[in-house]
Amino acid sequence: MTSAPSCALLSAASLWLGSCAATAAATAGSTDAPPTPNVILLMTDDQGWGDLGLRGHPRLETPHLDEMARSGVRLDRFYAASPVCSPTRASVLTGRHPARMGIGGANSGHLPATEHTLAEELHAAGYRTGHFGKWHLGTLTTEVKDSNRGRPGATEHYSPPWEHGFDVCFSTEAKVPTFDPMVTPAREHGGVARGLVPGGPYGTAYWTGPGERVTEGLEGDDSALIMDRALTFIDAAVAEDRPFLAVVWLHAPHLPVVADPARARRFADRPLQEQHFLACLEAVDDSVGRLRGRLRELGVADDTMVWFTSDNGPEGSPESGLGITGPLTGRKRSLKEGGVRVPGIIEWPGHLAPAVTDVPAGTVDTLPTVLSAAGLPLPEAVLDGVDLGPVLRGESTERGAGMGFRHKGAEAWTRGRWKIHRKGDQPFTLHDLEADPGEAHDLAAQRPELVTDLQRELAAWSSTLRAPSGAEAR
Repeated sequence: MTSAPSCALLSAASLWLGSCAATAAATAGSTDAPPTPNVILLMTDDQGWGDLGLRGHPRLETPHLDEMARSGVRLDRFYAASPVCSPTRASVLTGRHPARMGIGGANSGHLPATEHTLAEELHAAGYRTGHFGKWHLGTLTTEVKDSNRGRPGATEHYSPPWEHGFDVCFSTEAKVPTFDPMVTPAREHGGVARGLVPGGPYGTAYWTGPGERVTEGLEGDDSALIMDRALTFIDAAVAEDRPFLAVVWLHAPHLPVVADPARARRFADRPLQEQHFLACLEAVDDSVGRLRGRLRELGVADDTMVWFTSDNGPEGSPESGLGITGPLTGRKRSLKEGGVRVPGIIEWPGHLAPAVTDVPAGTVDTLPTVLSAAGLPLPEAVLDGVDLGPVLRGESTERGAGMGFRHKGAEAWTRGRWKIHRKGDQPFTLHDLEADPGEAHDLAAQRPELVTDLQRELAAWSSTLRAPSGAEAR
């Protein structure tokens, strides 16, 4: 499908796309091209940077994710594009900051038809494409009441995944309970809207296509249900000998957070919501283990690039027990590090050597990195993401570009170890994130020239975005 990359990209040290011998054979006229990578994008919902066993969590065990981090590239400064979910999801699929497409917050705007998505680009290159789990980039029906914004005749924000390059879908508009997802849980599990009756319908459906609502087989752990469908999709793609893109966006551990009661009882010494939060994340880890095991069984693990991250930092207060940010301050809805720095792991066993990096990276980098790995051109659009290939291959210790954030009157800019941040018209603070990841010490007064330089970069970037409106302006 693509021409062979240069021998420089295929050095033994890079482990990126095979050996120089393979490239030489292709150049000499061989029809054997380097393997086209399968791609799996795993994302949790409201999982904190510290919500992993490898971070020294005091109660949570995540052996499968820990092993994935050890065998892959662990990105310790990986950022969601936004401290809330919908904007981050838009950035994954487009490589663009969500402000460029008018998605300022959750349940705000929708993914426009004019955007070039990763699914569309890979589908055009022959990939089988699937979306599984939470969509949150537009409504999925105009026929019935569904979730937050789906209504009969409501077409303004109708923008389902099957209109953005996905062949196979098992998708919800927004959140669902993380156990028995179609059933409203008891109110003590949180996130239960007014008018919903515990034990009654939750009001958010899984959809597989236009008018195709799933009505059976939706009992039990929601992460397992999503992974079941994703694995069926992967099995079919491998049987057809087709490369695949599987976007697996889990609802866990977003409120209402519910887990298998037997699993939750392992944490009986903790408050009820925390019991279910921890058990819910352990169920996520189990699903990741199933996925990694299936890839090995199918013989495609070495040729599959698997990403794992979260859409933003954890919900609630630090005292709630619902999410840990480690040394970072701030949580969901904040541009402090704890609101946007999230778990970041990329595993591609046949092509990337195990490594840990502090180079800033983020969800905006997904599209350019994946398309570059697949040997495909970037879409003709202004991208905020960069190809992380040189960092993942250990060829570079710099991102090569700054990274900007904007959310409801707050803005931030990070370049290298430095970050400026402010809310509203307050002065910018300056933090050295290598020495002070908790952003406890404002160095703006000591380094005014650096603040000016970073502020100038932020202003130049911001000038290319849409003006704040709607949910982002409030």
